[in-house]
Amino acid sequence: MKKRLFYLLLLLLGITSACSSIDCPIQNTVSCHYAVYNGEEPDTLRDTIYIWTKRSDGQDTLLNAGVKLTGFSLAISYQNPEDTLVFAIRRTDGYLTLDTVWVKKDDIPHFESVDCNPGFFHRITSVRSTHQSIDTIIINHPLVDYDATTENLHISFKTGY
Repeated sequence: MKKRLFYLLLLLLGITSACSSIDCPIQNTVSCHYAVYNGEEPDTLRDTIYIWTKRSDGQDTLLNAGVKLTGFSLAISYQNPEDTLVFAIRRTDGYLTLDTVWVKKDDIPHFESVDCNPGFFHRITSVRSTHQSIDTIIINHPLVDYDATTENLHISFKTGY
């Protein structure tokens, strides 16, 4: 009996020492969070928004769509120093406006472990837009990383949107 217990303990010790606790960010995504504001106060976009960008193969892709949003998160490219986004706002009366947003950023290599794939964080250096429906867009927190609670950009829409 003692011999079996000894071998069982030896087996358990071998199994636990063979495991490692690598915390690779499998489920974590790096997204830029846009928060809707009215001046200094958080707000809700009352109408429907669609956001497109071009993929690396040149095709357009819909990144996000929603109605009555207080904020939204968008992926950032790894290939381009500046991302170009098209915001389409459809008001409840059917009127449609298009705005283009340019987000310039630096890519920051992020290393977790030799066992994990390399990743990238981003530092937003500038943002600009057309002003059909967008009133202002400002950088609130330039570092874009795994923290999904950070409001990276504050975007305000003109009255009536």
